[in-house]
Amino acid sequence: MKRSELNSLITDAISFFDKMNFRLPKWAYWKPEEWKRSVHLVQEIVNLMLGWDLTDFGEGNFRKKGLVLFTIRNGDFTKPDNRKSYAEKIMIVGENQETPLHFHWSKTEDIINRGGGNLVMELCGSTEDEQLSDKPLTVKVDEIPRTVKPLEKIILTPGESICLEPEVYHRFYGEEGKGQVLVGEVSSLNDDISDNRFYESLGRFPRIEEDEKPLHLLVIDYPDYLDRG
Repeated sequence: MKRSELNSLITDAISFFDKMNFRLPKWAYWKPEEWKRSVHLVQEIVNLMLGWDLTDFGEGNFRKKGLVLFTIRNGDFTKPDNRKSYAEKIMIVGENQETPLHFHWSKTEDIINRGGGNLVMELCGSTEDEQLSDKPLTVKVDEIPRTVKPLEKIILTPGESICLEPEVYHRFYGEEGKGQVLVGEVSSLNDDISDNRFYESLGRFPRIEEDEKPLHLLVIDYPDYLDRG
């Protein structure tokens, strides 16, 4: 993805969050210079990969396959004495904009439609060799059990949520004609480096073409920009 595209998408995302009356932490709006001035204060934010996380899954077509994420809070799974055992994200999903089929080996998560359009979920269990199961799957939508066939659609309207346990394949996208969706995620500890199993061979983070300077840093920018001094 070009940096200019990422800059534009973050600007649009901030406008959408404002429209939905969802406020981000103050550091979400910092410029790279403000990060550098505050580097001695933000080590936990950097270590836990909190902040902006936009991806096209390495496909080069964000509008078709892509996601805007902002990780608000997380615990440190590398520390045995970590007391924060939960994580939270806020996401923006466009109409027919797919987050591809994947599961997590460790994470249990609630996916919540916080407002806007409708979120379409397609779910499937997995086999021991991580293929798609042909068996029905029972999940909970707002704590009410629902049994679905493999890759059967579940539509979450604003206010509805679904609980996904580890090794349950899922993909999602906004329902056509309903507008962008504000999507929340509340989960156990989040590890985007090693806890994503995509059914197809895809990249979790984008490859960035630096055609202009960043307006805001992505989580994958922290090592480069904050080490430059």
